Amino acid sequence: MTTQVLAGTGSRAPHAPTVRLLRAELHWIFHRPRTLVVLGLLAVLPVIVGVALTLADSPGPPGDGPGGEGGGSLLASAAGNALVLPVGTLAMTLALLLPLAAAMAGADALAGESAHGTLRGWLLAPVSRGKLLLVKAFGVATVAATAAFTMALTGMLTGLVINGGGTLFTLSGTTLSFPAAIGKVAVAAAWVSLQLWAVGAVALAISAWTEHPMLVVASVLAGIVLFSVLGLLDALSWLHPVLLNDSWQIALADVLRDPMPLDTLGEGALRAACYLAIGLSVAYARLTTKDG
Repeated sequence: MTTQVLAGTGSRAPHAPTVRLLRAELHWIFHRPRTLVVLGLLAVLPVIVGVALTLADSPGPPGDGPGGEGGGSLLASAAGNALVLPVGTLAMTLALLLPLAAAMAGADALAGESAHGTLRGWLLAPVSRGKLLLVKAFGVATVAATAAFTMALTGMLTGLVINGGGTLFTLSGTTLSFPAAIGKVAVAAAWVSLQLWAVGAVALAISAWTEHPMLVVASVLAGIVLFSVLGLLDALSWLHPVLLNDSWQIALADVLRDPMPLDTLGEGALRAACYLAIGLSVAYARLTTKDG
């Protein structure tokens, strides 16, 4: 077993350089066909949405309204608005598709490599289990950031091509300069990346307990769906503050306001950081105690 190999490495064995391990992890991730397929689909989705909204020719109002409550409602304001399209598509896909990408990355990181026997090479390097987890967490974070920023980039470019640079309207009704609009989209993408990293950390925690990556993906997605259902129940309002996806849609809508409210964004970032710490702690505890 791979863990037995690790247990047998002596303290005098040379440790593999961290930079080389990180580079090898990224090489492995971005040569994985399913990762490239998922990232490609996410990248082209804003283009499809932008073209579909243009053909539908149903622009929504630029001011505050129903566009502030969810990804689908945000997209109702994206026709004729180059700023709303990238953030709206991020909000829409954050409900399921983006967490799927993060869950797949976390599942492949430990359970997938363990199932295919490729994890043995990492342990023979030799690599301490803490460094192994660090490298895998870095890989998951890279996939999360790549997915979010790629969607933001293609969404922004699509909005500019279709609507022009003079349609950078906020939900508050103000018009932004191009640098200010880029800044808002970057904030949205960075915030989404943190949320996805938290999802990936939970996937890593589950992945450390199994050799079946599909079980990891199914468990994470089931958790996202369950959290979404619980978030709709007013009787469980006391539980909502601990649900990871409680503020996802509202926070992204706040990014499009001028000035940008920071309360919901900060609360969501803090919640994601807690899930990230808990997920990585559970994964580390499992890796350091696993002996078979």
